Amino acid sequence: MISLKGCHFPKDAVLYAVYFYLRYTVSYRDLEEIMAERGVRVDHATLNRWVVKYSPIVAARAQSKKRPTLSSWRMDETYIRVRGNWVYLYRAVDKAGNTLDFMLSERRNRPAAARFFGKALSTNGIPSKIVIDKSGANAAGIREVNRILKRFGCLAKIQTVRSKYLNNLIE
Repeated sequence: MISLKGCHFPKDAVLYAVYFYLRYTVSYRDLEEIMAERGVRVDHATLNRWVVKYSPIVAARAQSKKRPTLSSWRMDETYIRVRGNWVYLYRAVDKAGNTLDFMLSERRNRPAAARFFGKALSTNGIPSKIVIDKSGANAAGIREVNRILKRFGCLAKIQTVRSKYLNNLIE
């Protein structure tokens, strides 16, 4: 249950505005007009405060309702330009092609790969196998995650398959 304690507007109107802003590429002023058409007169600055305050709550609620993922993942990283800087985009998809997680990193090394795998495993569970390309950093990251899982007493070990052809789904 999402609590909007202290908010002077109806809960449905606030959540609708936050959802609409996050789902569609619309400005706060356009959203102000859309809400006015629906009978809710609200300022664009208030809409901004709603999005900043309630979007993490909505995201956490959606994450908790997420279905379990399949047991086989595909993982890859690529080099992209974000706001004028070159960064690595780590991505993981399941066997069906659904995006599991992504992360931007300045470096492509073992700590970055381990951080990505830790983040992806915490939200999606432990897969039985991960298909990666020939990257040594990704293999080292999975070995480190396996060591951490063993240290915490988890008997499941993540199998690593290194093949550039099986990874075509993500590329």
